[in-house]
Amino acid sequence: MGMKPQTIGGTMPHGFAGSYARQPDMIVNTRKAGGETQIIFGAPLKYDATGAVVPMGAGDTAAVFAGIAARELKSALNYLDQSTGGYAPGEAVSVFQRGCINVRCQNGTPRLGGAVYVRVSADESIPTAQAGGFEAVEASTAADSVKLENCQWAGPADSNGVAELRILTMRNA
Repeated sequence: MGMKPQTIGGTMPHGFAGSYARQPDMIVNTRKAGGETQIIFGAPLKYDATGAVVPMGAGDTAAVFAGIAARELKSALNYLDQSTGGYAPGEAVSVFQRGCINVRCQNGTPRLGGAVYVRVSADESIPTAQAGGFEAVEASTAADSVKLENCQWAGPADSNGVAELRILTMRNA
């Protein structure tokens, strides 16, 4: 009797935003969450005036990029919705500063070695283009996104829009 191999799907999904993608070349530091809003897993981060981390967003430059909110030690709060979760102000945040991490790409098609952008202004013509999100294409108005020179995409996104992002060098430690 011969074997009957089975294949379930042709590609493997990347997982959840904020989950590390590869080890051991990764640096993750713990920082305090600042601001007044929740930091979601997989969000690009910067430091505020007190040294706490807050999400990047409107008006930021690539120079302030400090890392990505990782789900290193904390899990989602809702069992039925594992794709969302985050850190409340004042909590300890796992800040991914070098290595490969899964993030949601909200615009464009990531490709191996492709440029990584963070949108700093929302675009009403693209409903998914929120300020503070990762993208694989420069915004139609250059001032609406910033290119992260120390990052690149490590391949295409899965069916959920999650792609592997590689932080090549640590900045703003």
